[in-house]
Amino acid sequence: MASTGSVLAVAPGSVVVVRDAEWLVTGVEQTTDGLLLSVRGLTELVRDTNAMFYQGLDKIEVLDPAEATVVGDASPGNRKARLWLEATLRKSPLPVNDTSITVSAQSLADPLDYQREAVRRALDPANLRPRILLADAVGLGKTLEMGMILSELARRGRGERILIVTPRHVLEQMQHEMWTRFALPFVRLDSVGIQRVRQQLPATRNPFSLYKRVIISIDTLKSDRYLAHLRNHRWDAVVIDESHNITNSATQNNRLASVLAPQTDALILASATPHNGKAESFAELIRLLEPTAVRPDGSLDEDEVERLVLRRHRNSPEVARVVGAAWAERKEPVNNLVPASPAEDDVAHELADTWLHPQSGSTPHSKGSRLFSWTLAKAFLSSPAALEETIKERIKRLNDKLPAEATETEALQRLRQLNQSARQETGGKYAALLDLLGTIGIAKNSPERIVIFAERIATLHWLADKIRKDRELPHDAVEILHGGLSDQDQQAIVESFKQENSPIRVLVTGDVASEGVNLHLQCHQLVHYDIPWSLIRLEQRNGRIDRYGQRKSPQITALLLEPTHPKFSGDLRVLTRLVEKEHEAHTTLGDAASLMGDYTVEAEESRIREVLAGNQSFEDVVDDAGDVAQRDDFSGLWARLLGSGTTPTAETTVTTENHGGLYAEASDFLKQALVQVYSQPEEPLAAQGGGVGWREHAHERIVELSPPTDLKKRLEVLPQSYLADRKVTDRFKLVTTKTRGKELLANALSDESDSTWPEAHFLGPLHPVLDWISDRALASLGRNEVFAVRGEVDTPSVLLLGSLTNRAGHTVTSAWLQVEFPSGQPGFAVVQPHASPESMLASLGITGAMSNPGAVADASALNRFIPVAVREAEQHLRNAFTEAESDALARVDAWVNRAQHWTEEADALIQRSQIKSRRMSVAEEQRLAREQKPDRQLVRPLLLVVPADHPVQEG
Repeated sequence: MASTGSVLAVAPGSVVVVRDAEWLVTGVEQTTDGLLLSVRGLTELVRDTNAMFYQGLDKIEVLDPAEATVVGDASPGNRKARLWLEATLRKSPLPVNDTSITVSAQSLADPLDYQREAVRRALDPANLRPRILLADAVGLGKTLEMGMILSELARRGRGERILIVTPRHVLEQMQHEMWTRFALPFVRLDSVGIQRVRQQLPATRNPFSLYKRVIISIDTLKSDRYLAHLRNHRWDAVVIDESHNITNSATQNNRLASVLAPQTDALILASATPHNGKAESFAELIRLLEPTAVRPDGSLDEDEVERLVLRRHRNSPEVARVVGAAWAERKEPVNNLVPASPAEDDVAHELADTWLHPQSGSTPHSKGSRLFSWTLAKAFLSSPAALEETIKERIKRLNDKLPAEATETEALQRLRQLNQSARQETGGKYAALLDLLGTIGIAKNSPERIVIFAERIATLHWLADKIRKDRELPHDAVEILHGGLSDQDQQAIVESFKQENSPIRVLVTGDVASEGVNLHLQCHQLVHYDIPWSLIRLEQRNGRIDRYGQRKSPQITALLLEPTHPKFSGDLRVLTRLVEKEHEAHTTLGDAASLMGDYTVEAEESRIREVLAGNQSFEDVVDDAGDVAQRDDFSGLWARLLGSGTTPTAETTVTTENHGGLYAEASDFLKQALVQVYSQPEEPLAAQGGGVGWREHAHERIVELSPPTDLKKRLEVLPQSYLADRKVTDRFKLVTTKTRGKELLANALSDESDSTWPEAHFLGPLHPVLDWISDRALASLGRNEVFAVRGEVDTPSVLLLGSLTNRAGHTVTSAWLQVEFPSGQPGFAVVQPHASPESMLASLGITGAMSNPGAVADASALNRFIPVAVREAEQHLRNAFTEAESDALARVDAWVNRAQHWTEEADALIQRSQIKSRRMSVAEEQRLAREQKPDRQLVRPLLLVVPADHPVQEG
């Protein structure tokens, strides 16, 4: 079929001929130049080559299934036909309306019911496109939910091109999770990765065209240099982690998100604190997911919010009943009120009498602001080193020739002199920390670990130096993590801390580690050396060790300085109450931000500063947990709808087998395919040439593969540190069971190696090795050929796969059909539908062990059954697909109508530029919605089955 002037009947899984070569279609996209086909080469000259062809530019011939030629299979046990059939089933995308959990259930994720609910919600057919905000509270496993959703999208042909945007300090952690648990390789474009891309591509080339799956930090991606590339690149799925950082419409982060949102089919936003207390900011987040969910006047459609947003917390019923011992209950926090040392007390009195509560009513600050006074106080509460740094930097900016600034300098110098004594003494709060380290057992040869949070970098360095000296620890036993480090250094520290054999015993960190970083694998002790003036920040910090997967009850300790000055001491009791309120919210709401209703760290700090200054009472600023749900403002609505923990978990189908089931284990499929592709069927694999070696360690459930050149090329996109650590391009070790895979993954964090990558990678259903060998198996048939095998039938039967696809090339629904010929002649046919490929193949004896006396005789005489089978199947599907097509069209039409209604409302308002911009977004959504309309019905013959007594082809 020529490509010009007609609509190609093609979908993922079809075989096309372009430029005299055969290609397997892996993706279909509607463009202004007709269809754009993503393909992979099948014939020798283009094998394993990826390409893209436009219908308007290339002559594309889709092989007519009715003209398929039947060929016999002479291989032992019909191995060749079985491999081809297995590969075909693996490569055939599941329907987009299939909400069952398939490949993610076969990963190393071990998903819980509430996590499956996130997948079900994202795959809900009511969503024209997968769009969701994962707003689960800290510690529930949003990364796991992301990986599950992406896996299921990939199985449905909607996850080839994926972009993950995340804070830079969790790049490696995210990459590690996606590869080790889901077999989804992402190229990490950190500073080193970007440099590698620049060496491979001209400056004018779109860097995102080089790799299909990319993980990159939001700080890197928001640069102007990438925006033009992003506007010209389509994604199947985009994930934006910590998405509360994109809500401000005036920021580069929001501009980046606004560019990405319309350029992707699926959009997954994740944040434990997505609501910053401002209705317009939260609306901006919702608008990215679904423009029509925010009315033209800026108000929210609450039904749409409930559909788009999923929020649970530790004590939500659906979470509490399943986490069990995998999330040990937090111990009662220890709020240690530490009497100030004499030197600390002197500083506190000076701060109180001169800066915070001066009897004259005015402070020495030359600008007359009390704000700087609390900056000094906060630095003092962090450490003497932080106070010294604050004083020093302020003095640098003052002019002693100006009387007001000279007075301030004099006051600062007096405070500085008092602080010098505090820096030299080991007492007060630091002495309490040393006592705690001793009680816990932090020592050179002890396995115990602790995370110490502080806000100021000067404090981090001061603490690290003193702890090394006073606890007699080696230099590498105490590490510092802060935002000033390079992305490589941040990732290395975090990954090291996860390993049991890591030398790190004390991690002193700033709040860069309060978001997204998992620190719980080897640690259950956390100390707040200084107290952030924010419930959100407290909750985020605590969530680093108080999260799913924590097997020991986490202990959280706050060190609270208590000077003798009555006013300053009273101020600091506010911070004590703040820590207590965080625990109250954790226990009853799972959402500390709801207590203040400000939803940003900055806003909460500002409110607490007002309390400390005596301008507001603590009770006016921080609510009781029981009162939160009674609010009538928008933040109260958020708390009631999304923080109540009452989200019902719908029953979710879990499909344990995700392919045709012709082989009991994926390793059996791999081994048989290697034998077929790389050697004569009768030869043992170890004896063959071809550059492939295979060794099986059955007792360890591990197999080893020496990758050939074409597989090595595919493996280049695996994590670079994984390639370097495990040398997989020389010898790829694969583990074949989930149980053993989980053991090896756990061992990577506890054995004596220096790598967090497991010794052998789990051979899960999406593994690139299986994808590679499937492509090789598909190449075993010639152009438009169908295998004939013997089976449990009385007369010839043709097995077919029917699919209904939309304009975007996605499979809307599929059907597995058997066309029987009772008379043994093509004149009369009966169509027998099957519920699944498993049931169809099992009923014909194809799934078990097969004997094969030889290729069927007169295979060409069987050709006459194929066009009849295809015609009968097409007729059957026209009726069978009617309901599915009607449902899909109804959903599309409903969405288009809603978008039209939104546009009419917008037209009734004053045409502000913002409204015009939003109208453009809605128009784009309408266009994309129309791509979801069912468009093509395809039928593909899979196999012709003849009776067991069919003659053998002579010769």
